[in-house]
Amino acid sequence: MEQSGGTAVRRWGAALTASTAAVAVTLPTAPAHAADGPSGITAKGAYLLDSTADRPLWGKAADTRRQMASTTKVMTAVVVLDEGVDLDRQIAIKQTYRDYVAREGASTADLRTGDMLTVRQLLYGLMLPSGCDAAYALADTFGDGTTERARTASFIAKMNVKAAELGLRDTHYGSFDGISADGNNYTTPRDLARLARYALGNDTLVTVMKSLSTQQKAKNVNRLYTWYNTNQLLGSYQGVMGVKTGSTSAAGPCLVFAARRAGRTVVGVVLDDRAGRYQDAAKMLDYAYRTHTRFAPRRLPASAHGD
Repeated sequence: MEQSGGTAVRRWGAALTASTAAVAVTLPTAPAHAADGPSGITAKGAYLLDSTADRPLWGKAADTRRQMASTTKVMTAVVVLDEGVDLDRQIAIKQTYRDYVAREGASTADLRTGDMLTVRQLLYGLMLPSGCDAAYALADTFGDGTTERARTASFIAKMNVKAAELGLRDTHYGSFDGISADGNNYTTPRDLARLARYALGNDTLVTVMKSLSTQQKAKNVNRLYTWYNTNQLLGSYQGVMGVKTGSTSAAGPCLVFAARRAGRTVVGVVLDDRAGRYQDAAKMLDYAYRTHTRFAPRRLPASAHGD
């Protein structure tokens, strides 16, 4: 079980810097056979970034705007953590959060009405099972206003302010969790990789998103939540440490991923990847690390759910 504590959120890593490089480039030392990038990538949009050097490695429609589904929740977590909140602050789960996921048919952490959970615990519920109820709870708590509608709208506005601060010019949030009936929740592979690079600078968030599973006990009742990480790349490909899955009928399967090998961190994104997001991610990481990995996505327990 993840141990709670009073330690404040650690400062983010180095600030993100915008890249003006071309959509598809390779490191100068890449072997000749890799000059055109990883082969057979089926995603409609993709991007690969050497996060350590802050250098683009390869892209496919890297600046085309697409819906991002639950990869939205990376920004949800970033906004919460950037406010320097007390991670042990307890939040009461409202029936409206449960009603919302039931009405939308959304991915859920199955939060129970009346339970008290800490911010830290809700981050696990947000990032592992991709709980839209956890996202609602965080947006409702850290937005401003006198009603839930006002507070969640305020929180989404904060997400857009943060996107502007990070130079994500082709990103717009119309949702705190990725559910977007009007399609006004979009990003590009390049922007999403930049956001992931920034998110990796927070130790709390890295600890959460690299966890294969967690058990979290409600603070006021004898209820134990067990959540599994929906990212099947974790535990299947050496060095992977996140980041976030997402899938809707409009966005298709999406994945933000990161791996660290030999002191070098690589970040990748695939959007609208209906033929195999994990296989594409493994190919992209193989390209970045100049290796060939036998890969099969980690199987989730039958009780796991998410996107």
